[in-house]
Amino acid sequence: MLKKLLTTIVFLVCLSVTTAGLFAEDPTPVPTQTTTQEETGHSSHGESVHQELPYWSVLPFVAILLSIAILPVASHKTSHWWEDNNNKLILAVGLGAISFVVLLIYGYSHNIVHTVFFDYVPFIILLGSLFYISGGIVIKGDIHATPLNNTLYLLIGAGLASFIGTTGASMLLIRPLLKTNSERKHVVHTVVFFIFLVSNIGGSLTPLGDPPLFLGYLKGVPFTWTFKLLPEMLFATVILLAVYFVWDTLAYKKETKKDLKKDDKLATPFSIGGQVNFIWLLGVILAVAFLNSNYIPQINETPTLGFIREGVLLVLIGLSKFTSKEENRKFNNFTLHPIQEVAYLFIGIFITMIPALVLLEAHGKELGITQNWQFFWATGAFSSVLDNAPTYLTFGSLASGLLTPVGAASPLTLGQFIGNVQAEEILKAISVGAVFMGANTYIGNAPNFMVKSVAEENKVKMPSFGGYLAYSMGILVPVFILITFVFFV
Repeated sequence: MLKKLLTTIVFLVCLSVTTAGLFAEDPTPVPTQTTTQEETGHSSHGESVHQELPYWSVLPFVAILLSIAILPVASHKTSHWWEDNNNKLILAVGLGAISFVVLLIYGYSHNIVHTVFFDYVPFIILLGSLFYISGGIVIKGDIHATPLNNTLYLLIGAGLASFIGTTGASMLLIRPLLKTNSERKHVVHTVVFFIFLVSNIGGSLTPLGDPPLFLGYLKGVPFTWTFKLLPEMLFATVILLAVYFVWDTLAYKKETKKDLKKDDKLATPFSIGGQVNFIWLLGVILAVAFLNSNYIPQINETPTLGFIREGVLLVLIGLSKFTSKEENRKFNNFTLHPIQEVAYLFIGIFITMIPALVLLEAHGKELGITQNWQFFWATGAFSSVLDNAPTYLTFGSLASGLLTPVGAASPLTLGQFIGNVQAEEILKAISVGAVFMGANTYIGNAPNFMVKSVAEENKVKMPSFGGYLAYSMGILVPVFILITFVFFV
């Protein structure tokens, strides 16, 4: 199993290295068609001259989103086809290849290299390390699956997510939650609220919790600044837990007496095995927190040195393998299917979303976003379907352009927002939008898909893409509207 995981990761790294080698030099400048910054010989990232992408270049991205939404439910035949991860890879690579060619033609080879090499590969290695290491921790026991116990469980998970990451907390806690509720028939809503709270909103308080906040930290936002998001996090968490408790109380009353008696009979206290993996999880946290350009300045000059962090994460995966009992993962019904599903789909998502992000960065000011609430909703809306980390940076760049004084030598960095009351409020809106609204869809944040996959492996019939969207529109959006009026207007 470890061999398969490492083989997949090595393949992705080799693919990225090959891509980087092919396009290490800037391509021959392509004549521009507009009177924008491209005429000066620099793109928004200072790479090379390029043409402006046409709006139709986002079609592969739209296609992959529609495939994720429709194929699992369109028919029995498409549903069966979609179950095979290899078919997901074929689809992702096929649509990604179209975007790849379009981006090359229009002179965006640097964006491809940066996205695949410096965003996607570290993203998958980090998720893979949290996924594999947490899979070696066994939380045994089967407490009573009462509404109160489930609510407390979600509360603990949401609190833990900020310190071991939404992925780490999700993979550590979803299996014991499913085990606790295995005697009950009405479980889907519990998994959905788990995604809301543990896989997303709970990761608000530290840069370790969610990728957008970590990118902000790398851009100069102080590590402790994110604690200022505590009021928004508590507000959303309290409301969602209250709604969940009422919902689960009603669902609990629908359970048969036979199932409830079985739940009572099988109830046993919690116990934890594979504790050594907590050391390796701590290692992941420390590697992510300290193996970066803030502590290793040479990375700024030689970005590939940053892969020291990924090398350490791979070592920690190996340590988890050789210090854990294999029966722990067998007890967890642990398989690589969830991480493979994320890896295969997100290679397509990361590449096909490049045109959407480029167009958003180029035309973001045309959206007329100037107010805190507008930054909250715009960042959140795009984070629901784009990767929330680059979306966070894109709207941070938009805010920087808005806040930088006329005639300034250079735009404000995110770190320079701190101490400026107006800028900090905008940064809060961007941060909360990116983290919270990643819960709106299965693809808004990687742990969402992983939790869905683990639940389905445990015979929980999760809602389709559209069905999940109905949950988020009906439950989350009203909460976000309240957050808007309380915090951002």
